[in-house]
Amino acid sequence: MHWLAAVEQLRTDRVPGVLVTLVSVRGHAPREAGAKMVVSAERTWGSIGGGNLEATAVARARELLGRLGRSGAEGGAVAAVPTQLSLSLNEHAPVEHGQQCCGGEVSVLLEPLAVVPSVAVFGLGHVGTELARILSRHDLELHLVDGRKDRFEPEHLAGLDDAVARIHLHHAPVPELVLGEVPRGTHVLVMTHDHAEDVALCDAALRCSHLGSIGLIGSSAKWRRFEQRLAAEGHSPDALRRIRSPIGLPGLAGKSPAVIAVAVAADLLATFDREQAVQDAPS
Repeated sequence: MHWLAAVEQLRTDRVPGVLVTLVSVRGHAPREAGAKMVVSAERTWGSIGGGNLEATAVARARELLGRLGRSGAEGGAVAAVPTQLSLSLNEHAPVEHGQQCCGGEVSVLLEPLAVVPSVAVFGLGHVGTELARILSRHDLELHLVDGRKDRFEPEHLAGLDDAVARIHLHHAPVPELVLGEVPRGTHVLVMTHDHAEDVALCDAALRCSHLGSIGLIGSSAKWRRFEQRLAAEGHSPDALRRIRSPIGLPGLAGKSPAVIAVAVAADLLATFDREQAVQDAPS
């Protein structure tokens, strides 16, 4: 597999990796500057020249993956801090994986490949569409779900044409079923046009153990009614605390869809930062 296809596959599978690039060569080396390979915890793709050079780069890449911890498996963003490695390819250089006597010196760049956040927005009404536009400007997996076919017409989604995020569209007459399809750690935002659908989604989300945060749009009064209905469905107080409602960064005045979407997006980005801080904290 070509290294570029390997990067794409890791992203699709939500597996962290490291892109290894031979950035400079002085003298003789087995590969020219620009050669690349991709390293995961278990596999490699491509080559930067074999021998001690490549084996050392792979070992360093996996050390970096080890420091990144379990964040990839949990669906959060991994810290992306590139590091550089310099190696001499001569008989006098210290080696870890066998002598390599090409005579040159090389510099290798190790770039972590992030497992980006995953977000599912249920409901592409006025607020949901504005929120999708904002979130689409960020590097994440963005799942957009609605039971209404017209929500997926090109003119309705025109604001996503230049998205940075990878967009997944789900026209789902039974939106709750999509909860079982999204990746582990996905942050769920419930904001459909139908309160009955909202409560059904909250009920289904609470029965899923693989999700990240769960947010419900609406007032405190709406949440109190939902809380009673969900409790009647058998959800414990601890389970109900998984749902955050109202959602959005507090303190922003205004009820227009654009303002609400900005507040919700800012709150979600803060959630990503808090998750990253927990992942980066010493164990």
